[in-house]
Amino acid sequence: MKSLLQATALISLLGSSAAHAAEPSIPQDNIKGRWDAVLSKDGVDIPFRLDIKGEARNLKGVFYDGFKPYDGTTSASFQDGKLTLNIDHYLSTISADLDHGQLTGDLLNKGKAAYHFTATRHVDAKGGAAKAPAIAGNWIIPLEAPSSKGENAFRFVVQQKGADVAAAILRIDGDTGSYSGQYQDGKWVLSHFDGSRPGVIVVTPEADGSLVIAQHVENHGAKNAVDGGRAPILKAVRADLATARGLPAPDGFLTHTTAKDPSEIFKFAFPDMEGKLVTQDDPRFKGKVVLAVVSGTWCPNCHDEAQYLVQLDKKYRDKGLAIVDFDFEEQDQQSSLEREKAFNKQYGVKYTSLLAGEPSQMHEKVPQLAHLDTWPATIFIGRDGKVKAVHAGFSSPASGKFHADLKQEFESRIEQLLAEKDTASAATPGKKS
Repeated sequence: MKSLLQATALISLLGSSAAHAAEPSIPQDNIKGRWDAVLSKDGVDIPFRLDIKGEARNLKGVFYDGFKPYDGTTSASFQDGKLTLNIDHYLSTISADLDHGQLTGDLLNKGKAAYHFTATRHVDAKGGAAKAPAIAGNWIIPLEAPSSKGENAFRFVVQQKGADVAAAILRIDGDTGSYSGQYQDGKWVLSHFDGSRPGVIVVTPEADGSLVIAQHVENHGAKNAVDGGRAPILKAVRADLATARGLPAPDGFLTHTTAKDPSEIFKFAFPDMEGKLVTQDDPRFKGKVVLAVVSGTWCPNCHDEAQYLVQLDKKYRDKGLAIVDFDFEEQDQQSSLEREKAFNKQYGVKYTSLLAGEPSQMHEKVPQLAHLDTWPATIFIGRDGKVKAVHAGFSSPASGKFHADLKQEFESRIEQLLAEKDTASAATPGKKS
């Protein structure tokens, strides 16, 4: 979907036991609190809020997805004037020195500087924010040309608190995460960084009630670009108005990807993390309702979905649901599985993870689906082993009602498929369930 930010973790700065015992030259209290941080690259600045919390060497870096804070680091330390924020589930690290109240350093990508990083103490602005027009709600972004996945429209989902806005562009494979910012000089400059997918969008309200959206995408430097540069400027129209005008509608999450032959048993054969080959006939899947997820830990939308899958696993595992992740990782991750292990630890994944191959092998390794081109894609399999539905992409909480709709759809479908157990038992008197 988007070129995704991935990076290797730095070696811990706490080496010997003597180093552990030494007190940092700058008190820990000097680093805690709210910071106004900026990632810079190719002439584009991406501001984001960073909160540093905790005590001594048990620090946490808190990121924001729109209005929502969350602990985004796997570990953090501040010693001898150097801050290290490890984001292992994205294999990324922020390393910065504190000097005269400013943090200066880099966001590292596989040990190399990917973005320049700076941060200063947050100071509340004097005076109130400018009065902003009301833009909360759901919008449609018609495309002048189909996207690389054949879409004719995206969605734009906006939450608003006065002059403050949190917004996400929602495509068939998922959303951008929640970009946030404040209304100034007749527009919103909204930015996002959650450990990955850094970016900036500028949203300008027009006199006709539409919104003009210019997006600075990570891989295109300072250019305004979306989908490989084919749509440099986007225009959003209220959803109800788009319908009334007969404008193109976004693809349906349940119709974009389908089973080529729904009457066939859905088959797979991939090794687990210990190298043991696992198939659909394994006892952990046989006769159960199965959610098979095509994903990869390089994919931010897959990170979003994993957190929800963990909830579903806890809720329905004992009722007959089995979740299996078909994990597609880049070649340099195939042997160490460093990011996958950190991913599973970060989100508390207990369901089965299988190593399906590299991302380029998706169609070869999952041949029974048509138009499979989203990360993730979730396959609903009934107790009979056949595909009942395929949901393309994942709408995270940043997508507002679309996330709520997804949860309702997933859980109602799971419960419907689980209920087939009772139907089968009733059809065969005396048969044990």
